[in-house]
Amino acid sequence: MSFLAATLDRIKPSPTIAVSTKARELKAAGKDVIGLGAGEPDFDTPDHIKEAAIKAIWDGQTKYTAVDGTPECKAAVIEKFRRENDLHYTSDHITVNSGGKHTIYNAMMATLNPGDEVIIPTPYWVSYPDIVQMAGGTPVFVHTSINTGFKMTPEALEAAITPKTKWLIFNSPSNPSGAAYTEAEIQALGDVLDLHEHVWVFADDIYEHIIYDDFAFKTMAQAVPAIAHRTLTMNGVAKAYAMTGWRIGYAGGDAKLIKAMAKVQSQSTSNPCSISQAATVAALTGPQDFLKARAATFQDRRDLVVGMLNEADGITCPTPEGAFYVYPSIAGCVGKQTPGGELIETDEDFVTYILEDYGIAAVHGAAFGLSPHFRVSYATSTEALKEACSRIQDACSKLR
Repeated sequence: MSFLAATLDRIKPSPTIAVSTKARELKAAGKDVIGLGAGEPDFDTPDHIKEAAIKAIWDGQTKYTAVDGTPECKAAVIEKFRRENDLHYTSDHITVNSGGKHTIYNAMMATLNPGDEVIIPTPYWVSYPDIVQMAGGTPVFVHTSINTGFKMTPEALEAAITPKTKWLIFNSPSNPSGAAYTEAEIQALGDVLDLHEHVWVFADDIYEHIIYDDFAFKTMAQAVPAIAHRTLTMNGVAKAYAMTGWRIGYAGGDAKLIKAMAKVQSQSTSNPCSISQAATVAALTGPQDFLKARAATFQDRRDLVVGMLNEADGITCPTPEGAFYVYPSIAGCVGKQTPGGELIETDEDFVTYILEDYGIAAVHGAAFGLSPHFRVSYATSTEALKEACSRIQDACSKLR
């Protein structure tokens, strides 16, 4: 009998973390590696947020807090949802957690029973299906394609819903594709969901502020008020405010669900870091003007990467509406051989080739449930991106 839990057989380590770890190891060993795997802004946390955290330390805010958030942090989240999303909550409808991943984990653990199904469009963030399976649920994948802009159609959603469906996980803008749904597209999905009262929506809005070309962001509960009562709207400070290490996510939704999630949290992590919560208050209530400036920088990088990758032999790279990733197709590279005689049969073969021969660390598409693609994060310097894309162009030109 194995000492380890059978649950471990249902999940796998995060491929994105694995790629970033591998890149760091190679760099430490003296290799010239450009890491394009991390979903982490290269900007620093703004000074006013740091100062709020330092003040909280000196003010003695270093004790346990309420399990799922201080009153001050919940109030800041309530105001954020009102100001930016026209969603109106009271404190018993708000949860604050140790990162967005923690919010997802709490929601799935609090609601899923064996046999329950969770609809996840592909390509998906790598942790969605593993968290669902850890909680005892069954992921049901709805496949999109480059031809649909990596967006799920209402028809595909309808076909995936069964009496066992409990959740739809909806991420817009998306990791890994950067695809973002318009208000009309969300409403079309909402028309389907309105017919199925037993299906709840987990809206992952973590890239809300990283959008381009005058795209107008709307969240599910805002665009489809008819299903707001069964929508959990999740966000966090990691991406927009460059606070990945501070580990704060939050969500608004049904009070009974929020209470159940707090019960899970009370017997796992307990409260999020008190200092990080004070910093989050400053992030959500302080100056917001830098958000657009940073998004403009990301847009310039997006345009650079899309342009250069589309010049690479065998690669087709769509232009995303948001987030800081591109998800190019390498269909034109499959079936070719590397200069060393290795056959490119999969997108994992491709990313292995560009890592080992060209020092480019990226994540293969199979990790996100849709091949043959790979994900490039452009949350790094323009100089590094230019060099990385030049290397990828050279790598593709050498395939035969």
